[in-house]
Amino acid sequence: MSLFWADRAEAGVLAERLAKFPQWQTKPPVQAVIGMEDLIYPDWMAGTWNVTSTLVDLVAPLAPEIVTPGFENNRRYLNQPIAFTVRFPVVSHNDFGLAIFHPKSKIQNLKSQGTVVADRSFNGLNIAKATLGDRAVLSVKTDPHNPNRQTTLLSGSLQLVSIVTSRASEITTANEFISTEVSQQLFRAPTIGMRPYFNEVETTTAYRKLETSDASIEADQVTAIYLSPQDPNYFVAADKPVALYRYRLEFFPASVPGG
Repeated sequence: MSLFWADRAEAGVLAERLAKFPQWQTKPPVQAVIGMEDLIYPDWMAGTWNVTSTLVDLVAPLAPEIVTPGFENNRRYLNQPIAFTVRFPVVSHNDFGLAIFHPKSKIQNLKSQGTVVADRSFNGLNIAKATLGDRAVLSVKTDPHNPNRQTTLLSGSLQLVSIVTSRASEITTANEFISTEVSQQLFRAPTIGMRPYFNEVETTTAYRKLETSDASIEADQVTAIYLSPQDPNYFVAADKPVALYRYRLEFFPASVPGG
């Protein structure tokens, strides 16, 4: 299996970050989210996609001193592909902002036909159900006034609130796009009095449009977990991730009406 971003001759800071995996010593270079801005994707990602996602590596950089809850249990998902459907609609409004870190990068101008964004509720629900099971996930809702705030209701009165606080992106060629988003996550169960659990999650994904392959898009994705200031090991970990998960994604066009 090739992780295609490891061998780029000319790369931006996000591409270089992926190439250095798992030697991540700091958080990614990002800019704070302003208002209701959302992440803008290139036009070739528009549509509905059947995705196969495979966990290909997981690392606890600060083990054995610091290991996050559930890390060892997640080893059972290694090299076990899961399938789900996602969609990236073209929306008519253009009031989004996007941080471009590579000086030669340029998002194609889509103002004439709209802007490509992720359907966060649809995608979040399908990914959560594929990962946790249909019965474990009750709903995923995105704040209608803020695309960066999402609430997931789980069985057992559990609730996950995720807020994207910063992001960045870069394009090194017309067929390659890298994005990173950093989210603050809160796990809570208000009805049963569970103590809230906080953490910070980075998702960095490199997408590549393919010309000669069964899949139309492939992606190299890393999810990094950071401790929150409430954690007793926060100052020990500092800005270093305490868990890293690397995924290989393949996107196939879905024959879905309206996709």
